[in-house]
Amino acid sequence: MEAQAKVDPGAKVSVGEKIGYSLGDAAANIAWRGVATFLFIFYTDVFGLTPATVGVLFFVARFSDGISDIFMGIIGDRTNTRWGKFRPWILWTAIPFGVVLSLLFTAPDLSPTGKIVYAYTMYILFTLIYTANNIPYGALMAVMTGDDKERTSIGSYRMVGAFAGGMLVQGALLYLVAHFGSVDPQITLKQLAKDKYEVTITSPYDVQNANISTENNIAYFTWKSDTVKNNHPTKGKSFHLKANTVYTFLIEGEAGLVPQSIKLIDQKKGYSYSIYVMSVILSLAMIITFLSTRERIKPPKQQKSNLKQDFKDLIKNKPWLVLLAIGLIFNVYNSIKQGITVIYFTHYLHNQLLASSYMVGLTLASIVGAMVTSPLGKKWGKKNLFIYALIFSGGVNALLMFCGPEDLIWIFTIGIVSEFGAAIFPTLFFAMLGDSADYSEFINGRRATGLIYSAGSFATKMGGGIAGAIIGFVLAYFNYNGQNAVAVEGAVPGIIMLMSWIPAIVAFIGVFFMYFYPLDQDKITEITEELNNRRKQEELVSAG
Repeated sequence: MEAQAKVDPGAKVSVGEKIGYSLGDAAANIAWRGVATFLFIFYTDVFGLTPATVGVLFFVARFSDGISDIFMGIIGDRTNTRWGKFRPWILWTAIPFGVVLSLLFTAPDLSPTGKIVYAYTMYILFTLIYTANNIPYGALMAVMTGDDKERTSIGSYRMVGAFAGGMLVQGALLYLVAHFGSVDPQITLKQLAKDKYEVTITSPYDVQNANISTENNIAYFTWKSDTVKNNHPTKGKSFHLKANTVYTFLIEGEAGLVPQSIKLIDQKKGYSYSIYVMSVILSLAMIITFLSTRERIKPPKQQKSNLKQDFKDLIKNKPWLVLLAIGLIFNVYNSIKQGITVIYFTHYLHNQLLASSYMVGLTLASIVGAMVTSPLGKKWGKKNLFIYALIFSGGVNALLMFCGPEDLIWIFTIGIVSEFGAAIFPTLFFAMLGDSADYSEFINGRRATGLIYSAGSFATKMGGGIAGAIIGFVLAYFNYNGQNAVAVEGAVPGIIMLMSWIPAIVAFIGVFFMYFYPLDQDKITEITEELNNRRKQEELVSAG
């Protein structure tokens, strides 16, 4: 039985176990980054909700879910099975997690009120299942080893896995949408000049949110009709395709076009089928994490279950309180950037598929950032590194405000460099939560790892909720409507603000809070050595 096996709490963790653990966050980020990046545009452009409605939904659902984070931390601490306290929850939630994610991106044909009710129901279910999975998953890292440096290493593996999962969903999803959502309408193409054409399309069935472009995504489209206002040339058009209705566009800027060069995508079908594939991958990765990891650190043997005392210890835990604030802030920062990216590329750069390449570039930079966090943390200390990363990432990101649609090289460069710094935040954050759990045990002689790690899930979800509200209200202020080309054009200044200096301001606020973090490296080393000595003494007493 695993619970009976003797283990060294300060032991090194094998690379295989670290990789297995990292797959859990790869799976979680398939869900979380998929939702953070694509759900807003799915709800507005495909499902037909207003940006203000979506912003309020994100905020209300995640704010109310903060209570469940605390309860899940309490439940995790009091779970006792032959597999440990936290691992079984990863197994129990693996399949339900995938099912709920699939339902989140399903768009049933409902009334406007029915759509809102459905969206709230599915989103709240998603946050609850995420809580039941992610708090035990985060707490697991703190009980795999008692070595704080080894825990930082596990955190780096975790973030590499997280960014790999994010890269999978952000890099592949739009291509899967194009594949699964491909529409085969009747297309008539008439050449007017060397690189100018008139294209006419009709479809035997309705497509609520169709997107038309050329296969190479080079040519510019304009409506032939003179009745369309603000009919600016763009690399593709999004519109409601009605059955047996003729739609005519003028295409310029690409020679040698044939009817097969024109692609039309049913985004509703494409998004749903693509997420179904991702959900299967998510569930399988979670099961592998359960099978490949072990729990080694247990609460002190003399510790009695006392919920009131656990909360008293938590409120007095200054490192935890600072981390709660900083976790909220950096998640707002990252979630704004993720939530606006596809909208930015779709409606400002007019090249939605290019967003996939951009997000893959950002994720590769994130992986590098996560990998260098451990050595940089040893050199400068976790607190100092966190401050440097906030200043660096936020300052670089603000430069996007100066980029026009033609400045693709600069947009990619600025985004990638900024994301390198942003990757350091979560890598340090979850390792530092483990340090705050050690601090509580060092000071109080008690350990409530699950409750402490509830801050991670709370900050992630609340940060995403606040970010969603910010995006929704800014776009609503500029009258954004993803199903109306005229409204989209008017909202471009707001889209640029959300992509550049608004998240930068959030990052700089984080610098202020990080100065109050009380644990430097010398103190962490002292705590680690003392706790390992206590655990060895307990083992000797038990053996004697």
